[in-house]
Amino acid sequence: MEKILSSIILLITTTVMSVPQLYGQDPDFYIFLNFGQSNMEGHARVQPEDTLMVNDRFQVMEAVDCPDLDRKKGQWYLAKPPLCRCKTGLTPADYFGRTLMSGLSKNIKIGVINVSVGGCKIELFDKENYQSYVETSPDWLKNLVREYDGNPYGRLIEMARLAQKDGVIKGILLHQGESNTGDKEWPKKVKEVYENILRDLGLRNKDIPLLAGEMVSEEEGGKCASMNPIIATLPEVVPNAHVISSKDCEAVDDGLHFSAAGYRKLGMRYGEKMLSLLESNTTKN
Repeated sequence: MEKILSSIILLITTTVMSVPQLYGQDPDFYIFLNFGQSNMEGHARVQPEDTLMVNDRFQVMEAVDCPDLDRKKGQWYLAKPPLCRCKTGLTPADYFGRTLMSGLSKNIKIGVINVSVGGCKIELFDKENYQSYVETSPDWLKNLVREYDGNPYGRLIEMARLAQKDGVIKGILLHQGESNTGDKEWPKKVKEVYENILRDLGLRNKDIPLLAGEMVSEEEGGKCASMNPIIATLPEVVPNAHVISSKDCEAVDDGLHFSAAGYRKLGMRYGEKMLSLLESNTTKN
């Protein structure tokens, strides 16, 4: 009898530990994971208007220590930019959160976690093989990766597990692809990262949409616009993936990055799509 009882206790304990979202969360605290390269990291300079219209309903979990901002890794703060690392700029996450605030009922809070590295390939978030990618990377990229203790994917999961004690993960935002331009295997590589995130956090595909933004468009002089047709195939590989258009999102002269106005528009589009998906899921349930 004692052996049977011990086995039952072990089974219950293992089940609870493997499904993090079963304990301690506020169901009205919606959390969204953000990752990618420089356009998700935030390339545009923050302008005064970007520090307004933020209240306690929109928060960011800092993924690195930022003494100058009086922020510590793993803690929640008012979501005033920067929302990635200590000295990054405006990101789609800023206006994604604002859009959700305006579209969801006032009892809902929004939290974002942003782990992004400018200039990286999607291979940096390959759970099993990221080290070989980092080893062959230039020193400037290695320096950025060190801010996440050498493992951005691991830091994203670490922060997400902390966040699951407070709220419920509702979606993933990706903006990456410039450094993989022309790589037709990119959708499969993204799928692997996405599925690893789901497994590591005890999440289900049908519950967690993946929103992927396009590169700067050809009309805006995008040097990596040829990647957009490849990004368009992502929903064929990941059933719950959705592509966010960059059409008419203003870019800067380098042809790689959006302007502040472009980030605002792109972030709003991420938010509008997520609102429609949240509404759809609520209707189904």
